[in-house]
Amino acid sequence: MEREVNKPVEEEGWAATVDGRREEEGNIDSYDCFSDKRRAMTGTDVGMVHSSITKASPAPCRKQILDTRPTLKMDFGHMDEIPPSGLTRPTIQAHDVEPLSISSGHTDTWALSISDTTPSSPSPVIPPLPFMSSSSSFPSLSPPLPPLVELDGVLAEGRLVLDVYRGGGEVLPVLWEYAQERMRGLQYLRLGSEDEGALERALSVLPRLTELRSLAIRGHRFHDIHGEPLPGLLTSLPPSISSFSFLVHLDLSFNHLSSLPPCLLSLSHLSELLLCHNHLTALPEDLGALASLRLVSLMGNRLADLPRGVGLLCRLEKLDVSFNWLESLPEELGQLQDLQTLELSNNRLKVLPETLGSLRSLRQLFLQSNELRSIPECLRSLPQLGKLDLRNNPLGRPLTPPPLAPVTPVLEDSEIPELHLGLQHSFLVSPAGCHVFLSGGAELLFPRGCVSIVTQLKWAERRPDKKWVWLEEHDVLLSRQLELLPHGSTFEKPVEVCIPYRKTRKGNVAVRRFDGQSWTTLPTLTRRGSERHSCRPGGRPARLACCSVSQFSWFVAVSRPFLDSCSVSPEGALLVSQFDPGIKLTFPPECTTETRTVTLQVLQVALSEVQDLTGDPQASASPLLCLSQTPSMHFLQPIRVQIPLPPGVTGHMVDISRLHLMHGDPTAHTWTDVTSQVSLYVTHIYAVFSITHFSWYWLWYTTHRCVSGVVRKMYHRLKQFRVRFLVLQRKTDPAQVLLQCLPSDKAESRLASLSEQYEGPQPSELCILLEGEQFFAGFERGIDISADRPDCKEGRLSFTFYSHLKNIKEVHVCPTHPQQGTVRGQVSFYRGEVPSDLPEEVAHKRKGHDNQWMATLPLRLLSADCEGSIYGELNLGDPESGYLTQTNLLSISLRINQEWQNIGISLGINYDQLERIRNQHRDNFGAQVLAMLFHWARGEQGAGPGAVQRLMKALVDNGRRDLAEEVEDIVTLGKRKYEESLKRVGLETPTTSTDTPSS
Repeated sequence: MEREVNKPVEEEGWAATVDGRREEEGNIDSYDCFSDKRRAMTGTDVGMVHSSITKASPAPCRKQILDTRPTLKMDFGHMDEIPPSGLTRPTIQAHDVEPLSISSGHTDTWALSISDTTPSSPSPVIPPLPFMSSSSSFPSLSPPLPPLVELDGVLAEGRLVLDVYRGGGEVLPVLWEYAQERMRGLQYLRLGSEDEGALERALSVLPRLTELRSLAIRGHRFHDIHGEPLPGLLTSLPPSISSFSFLVHLDLSFNHLSSLPPCLLSLSHLSELLLCHNHLTALPEDLGALASLRLVSLMGNRLADLPRGVGLLCRLEKLDVSFNWLESLPEELGQLQDLQTLELSNNRLKVLPETLGSLRSLRQLFLQSNELRSIPECLRSLPQLGKLDLRNNPLGRPLTPPPLAPVTPVLEDSEIPELHLGLQHSFLVSPAGCHVFLSGGAELLFPRGCVSIVTQLKWAERRPDKKWVWLEEHDVLLSRQLELLPHGSTFEKPVEVCIPYRKTRKGNVAVRRFDGQSWTTLPTLTRRGSERHSCRPGGRPARLACCSVSQFSWFVAVSRPFLDSCSVSPEGALLVSQFDPGIKLTFPPECTTETRTVTLQVLQVALSEVQDLTGDPQASASPLLCLSQTPSMHFLQPIRVQIPLPPGVTGHMVDISRLHLMHGDPTAHTWTDVTSQVSLYVTHIYAVFSITHFSWYWLWYTTHRCVSGVVRKMYHRLKQFRVRFLVLQRKTDPAQVLLQCLPSDKAESRLASLSEQYEGPQPSELCILLEGEQFFAGFERGIDISADRPDCKEGRLSFTFYSHLKNIKEVHVCPTHPQQGTVRGQVSFYRGEVPSDLPEEVAHKRKGHDNQWMATLPLRLLSADCEGSIYGELNLGDPESGYLTQTNLLSISLRINQEWQNIGISLGINYDQLERIRNQHRDNFGAQVLAMLFHWARGEQGAGPGAVQRLMKALVDNGRRDLAEEVEDIVTLGKRKYEESLKRVGLETPTTSTDTPSS
């Protein structure tokens, strides 16, 4: 963020700027720094500050700093490109406070930027002190300072940033001892509060820094060995802080404050107060003494109410009290005439005061996840209210009536607390139970008493992988794999797991569980999800396949043929199909000497497909019956089977010579005409026959004399799907190629929906694939994939076809060899796994073997699209520590959702740049995410090791551990290939073999 110098104004006070825009006459429009994305409070990012070193450092020492780049994490000199910008100390008289420029790109993370109003008077140049040249004068810091960085590199222009070093507070007493004059003029100070000893010594010096204007003492700046952020240890402040008459910005977030330090109530010029994620349970009634406050953040505390004195904060523009325990609001809140944003999400509010209708300047009101059943009508008449968030409230629902008698109440499921998860992949369940709504549409219902103590659980949604999906004959996969952690967790009461699935036209839906060794099919019920929870905004609730489990593991939803079963005892039984009540199995008495279980599955076949395959316009077939039993043995008495006649055939007009009862062997996949071997007779609409052996039976009506071959082909057709392939290029970046395999009846509509952003040839001709069948796409004739990813090998991209899933991938391509002009290549689709051996001539042929090749589509690519595109070819890191390619970043961007701005902030992109990206691609969300990632990647090129790890950390910090694990898999694969190449040329070193992480 560039520094700006504002013109002085007559009104006494502080003039604020937002995103670099100047506000004259002391008026403030808004603080975008506290937007919906403000919860990504990760502190001043190391990567951003690093980029300012080369611009801020003097020319003679710039090379020295660059040479130590892997070690140096922070420059305490000029930081002109990010907030906070440089602090200089203007001359302030006792009777007159000159207006200063205060800017905040993201107030929760960055401190204020205070710049001098007299730019013509530069800061005096103070020669470095001799003691700084000796490293022994400084306490041990981690990471260490570069050996040639002197005092000017640590304390410059009244700024001192120590929260990027573990135990950085140790430096403060040393600097005070050797440079008291310069420390007295300190205006900007950041300290970490995770080290108790360093914090105690820093607080002993703090009261002497009376000219401070921005002070931050925060936790969560470092992490433990498990990756968890370390909490701050600050519990109080020295009373002499009340003498900080110039302090305008104070950030004490992520600490252990249980009450507001009384000394803060004397800070009359304090403009911004951040106390996020502390242990505050109450605020003092005289909070109104801080009349200059314009922004207050109390998010993540334990406040049960707000004091009435909050109404005296007449200049307050932003108030955030989300994630607290508020049950009511004071009437005095309506006195805040300048309030523009009010954050009340995730509290326990049941009613709102009518005085909120007096907030004439209010623009944003967040009331998500409360207990509101109604809202005051006065809110609808607020003139400037542009955003009102009321999600996850029981609006319109009646109050629960009290019990009629003092008996033990029976608690209904509707009274179980609800938990709506967004990007979080972990949650807590208490003995009171919980109804958890996952972001993908899945639901978990934990009944009361299912756990005895508060338990932390996790969830993840995995892409379908053939080795982790078990499909039986004629099964169809309907969902991604839902993983619930920790595996094997046992509950005292069954937990209901509901998996969202896509609509299926035939068969019933079942949930399958994998326990790490084997798959089991669970009893399943289907229903619609909650009306208040839809995986698509404004859409219908998801279809859910629900089952009860006592342990956590992996779960998927599948569609399988209609299945019915029953137990047959010596007394006999009757089994009726739920698919068609006209299908019946009658077991007479004494047909068995011991009880056995029989199963009936029914497969429907389309009449048009039968006629197309046989070429007989009068041909038809009844549903296919799959009969099985446990134990497998012949019955002692014939079993009577009733089945509907084939469509279009009735008992009055049937030609018995054309009616064929086919017997199928499920092991050999052969079909035999057994019409003459069974007793078959026909009623008006049914055919009845008797059997003693269970197998497959299929009734056909056709003029063909030899039916076995036709029936075998028809049976294989039941397992096949007619598909078409799409190969499209993004209009704004032709090197970005989308590949998709989908059922033929959906190809045209899918192509139309993508036509605004993509262009390319028409879908391929019809091809046949089986559910769960593997195939791969090969880029040929001078085009290759610029990627190193687990599902790609030498320009071949592997797929697994699932008819009810998207089967889509998007990659970046480039010419195989640099050349001028257009490269006219192609993409061919082949059956089977990606071959381990790819001869060179295969990559240039139009198609491979006839039994493998399915389709080929053209692909045209300008060589400049790869070399001179708006993004350019990007490679991050190095082969030894792992690197990512441009295509890897593209794949990652497709998985990032609304959290992209938080991830960008964690990566070190300043708020202004993120706003420019958002405005530049306001109509294309995917382009926003891609531009953010590529902007960061271009800045990291050539930065050496660590870039990939920073990306993984940013993903984890923002709740996307699943993406971080995917990046780690890609990096591990690249490192393994690099080590294998070293072995082939005989350059393997002991370090190479021992440092390889396991995949």
